[in-house]
Amino acid sequence: MAAAKPQPPTDDWSFAKLQEEAEDLRKKLANFRASLSRFFVAKQELIDLMVVAAVAQEPLLLVGPPGTAKSDLVLKFKDALGIADEDYFEYMLTRFTEPSEIIGPIDINQLRDGRYIRREKGKLPTAQLAFLDEIFKSNSAILNILLTIINEKKFYQDGMPTPVKLRILFAATNEIPEQGELAALKDRFVLKAESLPVQDDHFEALIDAGLQSEVNRTLNQKPWVEEHANLTDILKANRYLTHLFARKPDEAADRKQFFPAEVFREFQRLVKTLTREDRIFISDRKLVKLYKLFRVRAWLFTGGTVTRDDLRMLAYLGETHQEMALLRDKVPNLLGSA
Repeated sequence: MAAAKPQPPTDDWSFAKLQEEAEDLRKKLANFRASLSRFFVAKQELIDLMVVAAVAQEPLLLVGPPGTAKSDLVLKFKDALGIADEDYFEYMLTRFTEPSEIIGPIDINQLRDGRYIRREKGKLPTAQLAFLDEIFKSNSAILNILLTIINEKKFYQDGMPTPVKLRILFAATNEIPEQGELAALKDRFVLKAESLPVQDDHFEALIDAGLQSEVNRTLNQKPWVEEHANLTDILKANRYLTHLFARKPDEAADRKQFFPAEVFREFQRLVKTLTREDRIFISDRKLVKLYKLFRVRAWLFTGGTVTRDDLRMLAYLGETHQEMALLRDKVPNLLGSA
């Protein structure tokens, strides 16, 4: 059964209304995470991260060799949320990709009148969820466009900034390049998660699940569309948490209420250890984003207060395969949860 198309989100959800719905939203998203994981083998951790990133409206980079379910995770995530095709954009980037392929071709009729307007329908600016495969293979023109869209949620039409609808961005890469010109784009992806082969530990389950996936594809069946949550639920959760972040009476209100002092000190200790001992680069911007992601994960998993367990997301800060492998083991060891 096809999922019902969610109602268009509005900008007038009041904090009081969202507060009434908050626990129901949390349960919906918990059911969504558990339901979607049934259609993959050993991918619960990645699905959880995808939901955290979606609610936080922070981009997530999936890293791994071909054939490790990166694109399948995104497609099933999109289907399970009931996102319509017109609200979704996906593209595999190469160094030959042109801006018209991403943000739309130039409108010839407008150009005759001296206006440089792109026909963005069906392209990235009109999508609410986007998946960009092999994102680091894009050229400098595309990189500049993506940085503006990720940073400022806009692109330029005839020299004027134009808002984009994008709310959720997933990207994938087989390799993480080390070229300096890609550093700014890599830094925008606070979370970089590996999608690794599972055959060594889950050989039989992989065969069974893979065969069933082939059957579903051939018969055009989508059993993962179970309507546990939709895009509006994701956006409402984001708005609710944004209201919480904005509450005062004082500048540290959120941290005092939802981030216990001892956990915050542990956060600081871990950051200092990783930057000094292992030369892990953590920009000031990334620290702020991490704080938000901890809060989102804490709300999704336990209802609000950040715990030491939420700090395990520091394991997804690696900028290279070597750093990712190091953090995968070191962060749990530092937290005493290995």
